[in-house]
Amino acid sequence: MIANRVPLLSPEEYLEWEEKSEIKHEYIDGEVFAMAGSSGKHALLVKNFILTVGPHLRGSGSDLYPQDVKAKVSHRSRFYYPDLMVTCDDRDKPDDYVKRHYKMIVEVLSDSTESFDRGNKFEDYRRSESLEEYVLVSQHRMRVEVYRKNVAGRWELQAYYSGDRVELVSLGLEFAIEDLYDDVTLPPEKEEETEEVADDRQDKN
Repeated sequence: MIANRVPLLSPEEYLEWEEKSEIKHEYIDGEVFAMAGSSGKHALLVKNFILTVGPHLRGSGSDLYPQDVKAKVSHRSRFYYPDLMVTCDDRDKPDDYVKRHYKMIVEVLSDSTESFDRGNKFEDYRRSESLEEYVLVSQHRMRVEVYRKNVAGRWELQAYYSGDRVELVSLGLEFAIEDLYDDVTLPPEKEEETEEVADDRQDKN
């Protein structure tokens, strides 16, 4: 994100201004931040996620929104553009631009946004009572991390790698991780990354 040099805006002013803007901006406590362009890998991963998850949601009453729809952070003056968002709440249907009761959010990690997606942004999203899963997708290796809220309200991490089936409990869906990375060219994995995967799988067992 790149800070935009405009006066501080109220949430209402931002929403009105954003509808007329030719580029997308996220909003944090009065400041607006221009969204950077995405890579080809990023676009392919978003497309593959839509192709994998979209058919499962058809007729379910849940809606999948890619990139152009804002997520409002509960109890804070913040609006983000998730890469993908699923909402199953009828209260979200009347507003075409903003969703407030999202069930799952997906972010495709990039070098410029990864620390924010893992840190402050996830902290903000967790304020939503409706959010059940937060999914982080790597562009540089076959790795999907699903942060899942358990029955006690605590967030637990489940990581998936090559050969695994990704489970999205909030949607009642499983799929091969290879489906998500179809046509995505990844660099060869380093030895330490391979060891990390082995250690992670051993911890699961």
